[in-house]
Amino acid sequence: MTESISTPTPARDPSADGRPTPPGRGFPRLWAASTASNLGDGITMIAFPWLAATLTGDAFLIAAMGVALRLPWLLFSLPAGVLADRLDRRWVMVTMNAARALIICVLAVLVALDAHTLPVLYLCALALGFAEVMVDNTAQVILPAVVGKEGLETANGRLMSTQIVTDDFVGRPLGGLLLGVSLALPFAFGAGAAALAAVLLLTLRGTYRADASADGPPGSAQRRSMRADIAEGVRWLWAHPLLRPLAISLAIMNLMGATTLAIQVLYAREVLGLGALGFALLTAVGGIGGLLGGLFAHRVSRLIGRARSLMLLLVIDVAAYAVGALSSSAYLVGAVMSVTGFGVVLWNVITVSLRQTLIPDRLLGRVNSVYRLLGWGCIPVGMAASGALVTLVEQTVGREAGLRTPFAVAAVVSFGMMFYVRRHFTERTLPARTAWSDKP
Repeated sequence: MTESISTPTPARDPSADGRPTPPGRGFPRLWAASTASNLGDGITMIAFPWLAATLTGDAFLIAAMGVALRLPWLLFSLPAGVLADRLDRRWVMVTMNAARALIICVLAVLVALDAHTLPVLYLCALALGFAEVMVDNTAQVILPAVVGKEGLETANGRLMSTQIVTDDFVGRPLGGLLLGVSLALPFAFGAGAAALAAVLLLTLRGTYRADASADGPPGSAQRRSMRADIAEGVRWLWAHPLLRPLAISLAIMNLMGATTLAIQVLYAREVLGLGALGFALLTAVGGIGGLLGGLFAHRVSRLIGRARSLMLLLVIDVAAYAVGALSSSAYLVGAVMSVTGFGVVLWNVITVSLRQTLIPDRLLGRVNSVYRLLGWGCIPVGMAASGALVTLVEQTVGREAGLRTPFAVAAVVSFGMMFYVRRHFTERTLPARTAWSDKP
């Protein structure tokens, strides 16, 4: 018989003046584990592309590194969602963080011995990607049980703010500094951070299994095939009038973002003229706006409405991509990246909280994984397309034009996305609804 999810510490009702509800008692442990994990991510995510760039200058091979990191979202998201609904979610996160620590540690040793090659980097990136799918998907679906439904926007805002501080402000600049000392050092640090996250999650008390009471007689959930569980999650999401267009919007936006992210290291080195530390700082400045987004997302969404908050990101994206296509100033590019960070986190706080409250707990892992398959599965596709596009354009027009082309394409598509978002998301279609329902 599937064990029911433990009863979380009740979250207090929102105050009369509309201030957000504080998260529950178990949240600090989850928060601390997330902080450690994100610090390691920030360091290693700088080290991976930079290490690849020391081995090759080929835009397609550099983009392939990003593909290897993100491809598991396309291949493994749906099974990961089923596992998150079948297994104890805390133990999934503990095990996968331990696996991440081991993989990064092995890579650190290989780099220290100068035994790393591009195929080795691709293999390690792919393995890390599979572990990341399990950790990230499960981290989102465990949160409602830890903080309660009323505390979700506050908890998500805090988690995303901390992620930005540790990943962008601390992890990425620190990764750049560590790269200057030794190519192996960022990976050694990242392995320790992942191990610390696993240990911290062990201190989170309780059993965190999905509530399968609505699935039928005891034991019926275990008798269902994985294919049947996946199909149920797909049908539920696709039938939902709000989450389906949100998932489609995320997929297109991430596709465009991936086209620029794939060649970011080459763009920074060759167009903006930045070194390792400069590249780390450039990627970190997006955290300035993102930090503000995490801290004030709840207030902004209440002030201008959720629909306008979502539209705001599209407006910012169009401007940011246009700057990337036309400017050679690292300061200007960094400034628009900072503003983009605000819009991204504002979007994420709103949409993640909506998913966590609208999807029934017994389906949360599966439906969330379908949503993220659409949103994150497009990233490796966009990265691969970006590498091919840059290669094609540089052969006919020139290297710099090739590196700017993905930004131009992303600006045009993002402008078109504004009409789709405006059509599907209004204040009437984005209700302040917090009750779980078994039907979309």
